[in-house]
Amino acid sequence: MTDRTREHDGTWEYEGYRPGDERLRESLCTLGNGYFATRGALPECAADDIHYPGTYIAGCYNRLTSEVSGRRVENEDLVNVPNWLPLRFRLTDGEWLTPDTATVLEHRQTLRLDSGVLERRTRYALGEGRALSVRQERLVHMADPHLAALRTEFTAEGFTGDLEVEAALDGGVTNAGVPRYRDLDGRHLTHVHTGTATPGTVWLRCRTRTSDLRIGMAARLTARAPVTDAHEPSRAVQRLAPALAPGRPVTVDKTIALHTSRDAAISDPRQATVDRVSAAPGFDELLAAHRTAWNQLWRRAGLDVPGEAGEILRLHLFHVLQTLSPHTADLDVGVSARGLHGEAYRGHVFWDELFVLPYLNLHFPEVSRALLRYRHRRLDRARVAARAIGRRGALYPWQSGSDGREETQQLHLNPRSGRWLPDHTHLQHHVGSAIAYNVWQYCEASGDAEFLHTKGAEMLLHIARFWADSATWDETLGRHRIRGVVGPDEYHEAYPGAERPGLDDNAYTNVTAAWVLTRALEVLRTLPEPRRRELVERTALDDSEPDHWEDVSRTLHVPFHDGVISQFEGYGDLPELDWDDYRKRYDDIRRLDRILEAEGDTANNYKASKQADVLMLGYLFSPAELQGLFARLGHPLDEGIWRRTVDYYLGRTSHGSTLSGLVHGWVLARCRRTEAWTFCQEALRGDIADLQGGTTGEGIHLGAMAGTLDLVQRGLPGLETRSGALWLDPVPLPELSSYGFSISYQGHWGIKLRLTHGQLEIVVPPSDLMPIDIELPDRAVSVQPGETCLLYLQ
Repeated sequence: MTDRTREHDGTWEYEGYRPGDERLRESLCTLGNGYFATRGALPECAADDIHYPGTYIAGCYNRLTSEVSGRRVENEDLVNVPNWLPLRFRLTDGEWLTPDTATVLEHRQTLRLDSGVLERRTRYALGEGRALSVRQERLVHMADPHLAALRTEFTAEGFTGDLEVEAALDGGVTNAGVPRYRDLDGRHLTHVHTGTATPGTVWLRCRTRTSDLRIGMAARLTARAPVTDAHEPSRAVQRLAPALAPGRPVTVDKTIALHTSRDAAISDPRQATVDRVSAAPGFDELLAAHRTAWNQLWRRAGLDVPGEAGEILRLHLFHVLQTLSPHTADLDVGVSARGLHGEAYRGHVFWDELFVLPYLNLHFPEVSRALLRYRHRRLDRARVAARAIGRRGALYPWQSGSDGREETQQLHLNPRSGRWLPDHTHLQHHVGSAIAYNVWQYCEASGDAEFLHTKGAEMLLHIARFWADSATWDETLGRHRIRGVVGPDEYHEAYPGAERPGLDDNAYTNVTAAWVLTRALEVLRTLPEPRRRELVERTALDDSEPDHWEDVSRTLHVPFHDGVISQFEGYGDLPELDWDDYRKRYDDIRRLDRILEAEGDTANNYKASKQADVLMLGYLFSPAELQGLFARLGHPLDEGIWRRTVDYYLGRTSHGSTLSGLVHGWVLARCRRTEAWTFCQEALRGDIADLQGGTTGEGIHLGAMAGTLDLVQRGLPGLETRSGALWLDPVPLPELSSYGFSISYQGHWGIKLRLTHGQLEIVVPPSDLMPIDIELPDRAVSVQPGETCLLYLQ
């Protein structure tokens, strides 16, 4: 059987059963609502080497200690909570039917993006001309974030007889979805108890082992057959035996509720789930409310891109909305880099929000604000981390989880060599600049002066203070320097042969630090005087600090070599790698670092990058803004220097991250380069084609997905929100010459923009708000609410 995908009619479809593709399909068929998500595993299949059912609640972490290579290693993980999916079936006295143990005549999974429903159809051969057709519809409710439902329809073909059906809530699950973590303790749940609430309704409760988070789950089974309950260790089981007749469907509905002790307005999670599932309407009514909620999301995040690119972008948007929905606005959570779709990166929060919030700012600003509040609540922990290394200000962790401490692993496994190696990525202090950038972008897009003047200003000032205190003066250079860090390119953690990790004057780190210092000074100048006085008192801002920040923001060292920006001081002295030889020997060299380590070498020794580092500057800042930043630092950055820099790193990057193709495509598009579309396509295909070699099955790459959406929203239109106006400088990309989208901007909801063959149409819905100022390279216009403006581009 063949495998295919399509989305032109609002669906993403897989046809045929392929065991080797199941993990990938399960990730891409995950359903969620911002509160929790469940992978697209088949309900009749248990976790094994092929299948991995997993359910994850946003912000539900637990910390365990494991023995690894003679060392005790502590890790915090997003917990795989009890599995609500199990529903298996068989003929009386027969074997349980699964695609791995029975003959599959037909199999199709259809993800309905418009309604957030996963449908599967399977026909099992039963011998002697008999078959059983199974059709299921699954939803994780977008209107009520604590509900999910599964409808199963059985149809006999060529026989009459009884079917045994067993449904369960399974609390015996572990975190085992990532092979390279399996040497670590993954048993996060304890004190599993089950019981019966009312006839047809069972419950399960448990706790996480160290975070002591209480989890409650209840299930209601509805069918035209008696339901009996049975309780096994760690499992609440329900059974029924409906009679089948040829061509007459039998329907079984399973509705579940899920709560934790973190939820608001409940007392006991177990009782809350029983109450909620008991009050829940039937499947058809649940489905109707669910569809309405999804329709509202699609209207707010409208996107119209033709062709295959548009199909993939719609899938990406679907997964972003499932991970970070309006329900997220009520939660204390960050942006999990792999969504709620799997256990890779342990569910931690990285800098990936840098690629996610710019999209959300213009559609769901309330969600962006909540994600920034997650960072603000952990500001004190970041200040403690800075003090621990002798600095002032706030040092945010490279990997964050429940409480904001550094969650970066001490060791990581190279699957190619089988060796556990020291991990120094916690030195990526530039995560603080990403948080500051998101604060600024959110406030520019939303006009949320209250946040900027309070929590936003506080974070900006403490991050700026950290950078100012990290900068040391070099008399020889006559410049400030930031030493001992790691940049976005994770291949380089140390100088060749060095005893200690860390690099000096990473260009991305230093330039973004200068930007943060500049923005913090601007906030101080523009704050209302009463608030400024409060902020100065609250942060104990010394009178001399702003002058020092001003000095550092103009004198941070940016290294150059051979007429290009150096990734870090000394990068130009490293030897070249024989790229042709490695491509010939290994074909796929995206994870060149693992290849070199397995050979007894290290990427630290070469001019080789995992992903965009210096070029990230061209992703964050428009050409004009980037030139202004370099001018402030005393360096000319004309088009020729930037073009040479882009070419230089294009030839020395292995793209070992899904974010790399996105950044390169964005940067090349802004440079009007024909190669841009090649990298844009890689970014679009990163997860659906699993370009990183098996990683998508461990969870989607949320930053890359959101980044492709933002490429259409901000990158290609050259859209910026600054100085109280929308700035547009569209990039001509022949492969994507016509597209449209809607945004929200400073209180205006549903602004529509459409670019078609040199024309830009802007539609502003009627309201009592002020006009929107539009800045183009050659003119400025003002669009009143209720007006449509058609502009011809040069």
